[in-house]
Amino acid sequence: MKLAIPEHIRGLVPYPPGKPLEELEREYGITGSIKMASNENSLGPSPKAVAAIGQALGNLHRYPDGSCYYLAQAVARHQQVSPAQIVFGNGSDEIISLLAAALVQPGDEVISSAPSFLVYPKVAQAQGGVNRVVPLNDLRHDLTAIREQITGRTRLIFLDNPNNPTGTMFGRQAFERFLAQVPEGVVTVLDEAYIDFADPGQRLDIRDYLDGDRPVAGLRTFSKAYGLAGLRVGYGLMPPALADCLHRVRGPFNVNSLAQIGALAALTDTEHYQRTLAMTREGIAWLHEQLPSLGLTPLPTETNFFLVDLGRDGKAFYQAMLKKGVIVRPMNAYGLPTYIRITVGTAAENKRLLKAMADTLAELGQ
Repeated sequence: MKLAIPEHIRGLVPYPPGKPLEELEREYGITGSIKMASNENSLGPSPKAVAAIGQALGNLHRYPDGSCYYLAQAVARHQQVSPAQIVFGNGSDEIISLLAAALVQPGDEVISSAPSFLVYPKVAQAQGGVNRVVPLNDLRHDLTAIREQITGRTRLIFLDNPNNPTGTMFGRQAFERFLAQVPEGVVTVLDEAYIDFADPGQRLDIRDYLDGDRPVAGLRTFSKAYGLAGLRVGYGLMPPALADCLHRVRGPFNVNSLAQIGALAALTDTEHYQRTLAMTREGIAWLHEQLPSLGLTPLPTETNFFLVDLGRDGKAFYQAMLKKGVIVRPMNAYGLPTYIRITVGTAAENKRLLKAMADTLAELGQ
């Protein structure tokens, strides 16, 4: 078959997904594995969301509400914004793609950091855009260097705050100094997928910038703190004019009906949300206290995950851990070959992780 595939599409490298848990268990001949690799909610989904979805299963023959009307009203109340400032997507990943589709033409430039979320440069390349990738400085966004990369062709700047995979975050003052130097018309995107886990005293409030002369968009997700990663529902907060542009390029039914119903119920499940935050804080504190006994120093984090520099090949360590039924994330794809990323789990999962790490280090020769 002969296909006229554009060069910028031909050169795209697919996002590296992990294998299904069941397949890994089959390959390694193990059962009862724990997954601490994908920054999911170890408590599971919101019980209220599960109940609401169960009640809605009889309506699957109907198309979803293309406007996400009830969810938009609820999120608007929750965030104290107008529904006109909200765009929903099939996960916040889709909002990233919609921003690129709406704003980036061939030859236009998109700025992101490295290591950072791998999707940012992919969506720019998919539009024929030019990626300007700025290395992190001390595992943090280098806002000064990012500002220096802005040109007359810059259309988007992606800043995940907190950053994935490093867990670091910048605050209000640093952001406002940066934003004041961004030319009008350049859209700055704050990807806040993990903001629920961050120290409230260190956060900036995206709503303070939605009416400014520099367009800013903030991305949120129901995948992490709300435990609905499998439903794929996220949203962006942005100026109405920018939201209108995204609505012009998004699909008419991009958020399925069960995702809308589950997210709407999860938003009211304060108990599950607070339990998630408490579990995460306690797990981070305990693991950061215990890992030095293994000769490892975990990096500080404002998320539900953290990095550890093993001082050895992270992928080999990951594979050895798999045999013990504990799945962590090697950071080779992020340019950090000696690091692994660990998602905080339940107390029992954290203890099992620690034991598996100790045994693996002993086997590999610490």
